[in-house]
Amino acid sequence: MTSEKPTSGETERDYIPVENPADRPRTSRTTVRVLLTNPAGDTLLFEDSDPGLDDARWWVTPGGGIDEGETEAEAAVREVWEETGFRLDPADLLGPVAHRHVVHGYSDRVIEQDESFYLARVPDFTVDTSEHTPDEQLTFQQFRWWSTEELRATDDWVWPHELVELLHLSEERDRWPVALGTQEESTVLDVH
Repeated sequence: MTSEKPTSGETERDYIPVENPADRPRTSRTTVRVLLTNPAGDTLLFEDSDPGLDDARWWVTPGGGIDEGETEAEAAVREVWEETGFRLDPADLLGPVAHRHVVHGYSDRVIEQDESFYLARVPDFTVDTSEHTPDEQLTFQQFRWWSTEELRATDDWVWPHELVELLHLSEERDRWPVALGTQEESTVLDVH
């Protein structure tokens, strides 16, 4: 399930930290993530942030919630266009490569997501962020293309943690989809 989209200029969240992490509201949704790789084999990631915390930053693949009535492939194509400006052909989507359940504990809330990961090889293109939602405009700090070597060497948080392994699975379709299980990726740990 996804929440109703805000009107122009409004954010879906207030990003005010909750004093007691156990009191954070919880939501759940189904999402799709896309591993976009260019001809050099680099992967596009966005640096995301938690505005309720100083210096809480991590890198994520393009993707987001599946709207009511959408298939995973339709949501993947829409999310790639909204976040990158690239018009992905649904026939270019490979996967799903993996599935997981993830808990994201932020300063103001906990979001549980059932995620499916797809792969798409794309030509070089200029990333256009003009269709970002108000929340993405607030939380996304920058984007960049990462080589596999850079991903292996970075000390930055990269979500999913298994991104390099997922990229290697692109040549092992007989293993798709890989079940990644339940994971926690949080700026403030989830307190049950």
